[in-house]
Amino acid sequence: MRWESESAKETFEIGRGLAAGCRPGDVYCLYGEPGAGKTVFTQGFASGLGIAEPVSSPTFTIIQEYDGGRIPLYHFDVYRIGSVDEMDEIGFDDYLFGGGVCLIEWANLIEEILPGHAVSVTIEKDPERGYDYRAVTVERKEE
Repeated sequence: MRWESESAKETFEIGRGLAAGCRPGDVYCLYGEPGAGKTVFTQGFASGLGIAEPVSSPTFTIIQEYDGGRIPLYHFDVYRIGSVDEMDEIGFDDYLFGGGVCLIEWANLIEEILPGHAVSVTIEKDPERGYDYRAVTVERKEE
């Protein structure tokens, strides 16, 4: 699936809409350069789950947990991890099988430990289309 967004509000709404169909155990891998809109997308996703608390990127904490929605949201930013072994240290498997949904920014850094059912969400800018333009592509990884 592919959407085009002309504003942060539209990117938020794409995330919100995608959350409507998610289930416990789902994993979404977020790809995009810094400033592409991964956090805005995640804020919309959280809203779609019914999470009312503010959502921010867990760049320095690696994981943020949000329990206030219909299912828990585990938001990872693995940009600062040194190796996949660090994911074991934070209990990554516990989150994968913890009854919630995982959104993982910079998932390419831990690709070898991602489950086969993970969904790829790529957010791309195109300056020729405007400062706020984003293309959001969602595709299932092959198992």
